[in-house]
Amino acid sequence: MKKVTILLALTFASMVMAQNEEKLPFYEIPEHPEAYTAGTVAARLVDGLGFRYYWATEGLRPEDLSYKPSVSGRTTEEIIDHIFGLSNFILKSVIEKGERTKQTELSFEEKRKQTLMNFKTVSDILRTMNDVSQFDNDRFPFWNIINGPISDALWHCGQVVMLRRASGNPFNSNVSVFSGKLRE
Repeated sequence: MKKVTILLALTFASMVMAQNEEKLPFYEIPEHPEAYTAGTVAARLVDGLGFRYYWATEGLRPEDLSYKPSVSGRTTEEIIDHIFGLSNFILKSVIEKGERTKQTELSFEEKRKQTLMNFKTVSDILRTMNDVSQFDNDRFPFWNIINGPISDALWHCGQVVMLRRASGNPFNSNVSVFSGKLRE
């Protein structure tokens, strides 16, 4: 059953993106589920992450990507590379077989799109689950995915927002992280 659900989620996500290449997920957070389950709550957490990442990275310029606050700090693009790696890890944690895309092969736009697609696939898979303990493995429980890479990616989205502000390209003030929508 798990494999069928995963295949359906991946197929659906691929079909949606093939039909509309320009529209990326998480411009808005999707409507909330009717019921609270472990899966829907975990999916909503990933939806919030996807929404924050979408808007943290929307409209970044080359000078924003290369901005580095100090000699020992990371550039914005290096932080985005890290978030991309985290998204691959999170995805791999909820699917049995997944291909990791090498970061060096992708442009910023391609990394951004793939990161958002990874978050969308993870959210779609989690939303259908009542018991997320099935994602526990011999190395760690699913709890570690929540307090590890999901929380880390949220942390780093905040860093991208801070760095883009410092490089002269502030975060869109019409974004409401509370409602998960763009204010009109």
